[in-house]
Amino acid sequence: MKNLTVLIEKEYVQMLRDSKIIWLPVAFILLGAIQPVVTYYLPAILEALGGSQGIIIDPSMTVQKGSEVLASTLGSQFDQLGLMILAISMMGIIQTDKANGMLAFILTRPVNVTSYIGGKVVTNYLLAAFSVTIGYFTSYLYVNYLFTTVQFSHMLTGLLFYLVWILFIVSFTTLISTIFHSQGIIALISIVFLIGCRMIVGLSPIIDQVNPASLSKHAMEILITGVVNPNTVGNVLLTLVGVLFILLVTYYWILYKKFDHE
Repeated sequence: MKNLTVLIEKEYVQMLRDSKIIWLPVAFILLGAIQPVVTYYLPAILEALGGSQGIIIDPSMTVQKGSEVLASTLGSQFDQLGLMILAISMMGIIQTDKANGMLAFILTRPVNVTSYIGGKVVTNYLLAAFSVTIGYFTSYLYVNYLFTTVQFSHMLTGLLFYLVWILFIVSFTTLISTIFHSQGIIALISIVFLIGCRMIVGLSPIIDQVNPASLSKHAMEILITGVVNPNTVGNVLLTLVGVLFILLVTYYWILYKKFDHE
């Protein structure tokens, strides 16, 4: 437990040096604000730009409910650009230590692999979860001000389910960072796979049940309908099992590989 605490402190110090602890939350605050602001002012902007050309504005754009706009923040901002930002920010989570020989050095100390992986995943997940949460609350405040009010309980429940999806993103990126040596390849594989998971949501009820990205859809449904889909609990449990499996693979990959200076 002491080793885990030391490793967590080390990670946070490194995040502070890289300013990631600052720019990542700021990035999600901007993403959270963009969706409601653009949605609210877009009809006026299009009308002004249309001028004599007579651009027709869909009346439904001006009467969207706050819950729909907040849901679109998750689907349009966080699940696209936000996902890419997370993957890029964590592409060196293990790879950097492999490349500079730090991983081999750390594992020669009285530090077990579980503590090492735990320190990496815990610190990066807490930062990612904090960034997503603060961006989400920013969007929530703008939505309540510009559109109709979203019930706090619906907003909070949707966030909790969405954060499980974030946990999967962090875990998967950690695994890819453990296996591959190039940060570009790590980011590319992570982004393609995770966005691919998001794109196939809704194709099949069976796939949705085992697809971690379905939690984003469930979060959006809760915001819009206020009802928790009966399949959501099963999806959460299967996602957590997937996370444990990913961390187990990461553990054995590090345990049985010789990470010399590369």
